[in-house]
Amino acid sequence: MDIEPDSKDWTWVLREPCGECGFVAADVDAATVGASVRMQLPRWQVVLGRMEARERPDPATWSPTEYACHVRDVFLVFADRVRLMLAEDDPQFANWDQDETAIEEDYVSQLPSEVSSQLVVAGTAAAELFDAIPADALGRTGRRSNGSVFTVETLLQYFLHDVVHHLHDVRG
Repeated sequence: MDIEPDSKDWTWVLREPCGECGFVAADVDAATVGASVRMQLPRWQVVLGRMEARERPDPATWSPTEYACHVRDVFLVFADRVRLMLAEDDPQFANWDQDETAIEEDYVSQLPSEVSSQLVVAGTAAAELFDAIPADALGRTGRRSNGSVFTVETLLQYFLHDVVHHLHDVRG
């Protein structure tokens, strides 16, 4: 069975707490996002070290490894978006279809040990980038193709929710 694509607009997490994972994006200080990412990485490694890391809990839900592949790619995509926002005035982000990426990159077949290494490399690089953002750049803007506008600060808050939420999904 194919995984049903997630069509929700998750930007609401910038305005209210997530009822599923409890994360409160509005409380996130952008200056702490890099450190938060580093704190999440060992938890992802534990998840990927489980015997059942490649098993889907049900046919319609990603396995922990598939979620980790997604988070690895979230690190890469959001780092690129932050770089773009720092380099250009109000850029529009390229579309990223996470469900299409999961199929194209064959998340279901990836090995947990390889994903773990890749996730740590991508997460560490993203954390270093986020640590280096000057405070006066946090208000710079960028837009998704659907019109959602982010500042660097709100993009980091939105990003961190994704990482934390998916750890919750895999009981990490």
